[in-house]
Amino acid sequence: MSAAPVIAAVDGSEDSLRALEWAADAARRRAAPLRAVHVRQYAAWGQTDVLVAGPPEEEGDPVLDEVRARLADHAPETVEYIALEGAPSAVLPELGADAQLMVLGSRGRGGFASLLLGSTSLAAARDAECPVVVVPPPGREVHGEGPAEPGPRVVVGLNVDSPDEATLAFAFTEAALRGARVQAVAAYPWPLQTWSAPGQLVPPMPDEEAIANETRALAEGFLAPHRERHPSVRADSEVLPGDAAGNLVAASRDAELVVVGRHRRRLLAPARMMGSVTQAVLLHAAAPVAVLAPAPGEGGVRADG
Repeated sequence: MSAAPVIAAVDGSEDSLRALEWAADAARRRAAPLRAVHVRQYAAWGQTDVLVAGPPEEEGDPVLDEVRARLADHAPETVEYIALEGAPSAVLPELGADAQLMVLGSRGRGGFASLLLGSTSLAAARDAECPVVVVPPPGREVHGEGPAEPGPRVVVGLNVDSPDEATLAFAFTEAALRGARVQAVAAYPWPLQTWSAPGQLVPPMPDEEAIANETRALAEGFLAPHRERHPSVRADSEVLPGDAAGNLVAASRDAELVVVGRHRRRLLAPARMMGSVTQAVLLHAAAPVAVLAPAPGEGGVRADG
């Protein structure tokens, strides 16, 4: 049985061609076929969900021709070139059902230059069943200190109140493929906001060191089974005060990849959702960002806003 493909969504833009290169490298690392997909917005109004495989016989596809030329001397062993018609934001998420990974640029030809994240990338990250990697434009600046030590890193967000096994498993697998270490970022809110009604005593401020130690103990516990499954992968937990998004964006500097989860479905809001932390990381991270759906059967709600 052949491996599921790595999909590269292409539209001829520089952002999508950078994503193509990332996807080709990912396919080689996984010994998986690469599937370059160009979704052309030629469908009639009201027919945006219709898929038409392949370009018309009387014409070629300039975007796929450019992809072939781009991959001419370093293509993975198996490459498929597919043209479809429809709205990319509707078509691409559906293709994730039989893919192991989907890779897109942060903005394509259809986006406004002022938008940091295109609607197609956002829709795929929110709706696709497979992991979705969004490759940012080069030169994004992030604030904060750089990595404590050199070497390849895969950064993963770890919410100790609602850990996501799929996100951690993907981060460790990706680190093993890349010969990288895992940097698990667990943030705790600080300073805490306290309030009291008029006339009531202000409750005592919790001890920050105690909160940090508890967060670290929980993080280490969640990392333990993944360390056992990947003994060759070094994993460090980094416990930091402040908001999760800001800490993950700061950690993205010089990282190979940042891995985050998206919201689990809520009982009263069954549609797929994108948490505020995930969206902020997609908008501002300097490294490619992988967005993972929660593992099947996991309950609860992600606490990332």
